[in-house]
Amino acid sequence: MTVPTWMLLGFALWTVVLLVATVGVYRWSRILTGRAAIREFREYRIEGDEWYKRAMRAHANCVENLPVFGAIVFALHASDTHSPLVNSISIMVLVARIVQSLIHVSFVQTNLVVSLRFVFFFVQIISFFWLALIILRHVWLGA
Repeated sequence: MTVPTWMLLGFALWTVVLLVATVGVYRWSRILTGRAAIREFREYRIEGDEWYKRAMRAHANCVENLPVFGAIVFALHASDTHSPLVNSISIMVLVARIVQSLIHVSFVQTNLVVSLRFVFFFVQIISFFWLALIILRHVWLGA
C-alpha cells in the first residue's frame, strides 16, 4: 500500500477511535451506571457535558472530511501520482486531523484554543488543495 492509502486508513481508524473513546465511553458509562436510558441519546438534541458535545462535533468533523481525503487518495491512485512530497503531505493531513480533534475535545474553547484548532484544520485544507494540484499537474503535464 502507498503512504497516502495508509494515511487514509489511519484517518478512518482515527474517526472510529475518536467515536468509541469519547462518545461511546460517555454514553455507555451513563447507560451502564443507570444515569441515563439508552433511548435518551437523541440525534437532534445533544445534551451532556461540554467536552461530550465537543467530542460529538469533533467526530462529525472527521466524518465530513474523510470522504474528501478518500477522493483525493483515490485520484492519487488512479492517476498513478506518487512522490516523497505526496507522502509527506498525506502524513501531514492525518497528523493535523488528530491534533485538531484532540484540541477540540480536550480544551475549553477559548479564542486561543479555537484559533489553534483552526490552524490544524487549515493545514488539512491547504494539504487537500496541494495534493489536488499535484495530481492535476501530473495528469496534465505528465510531471
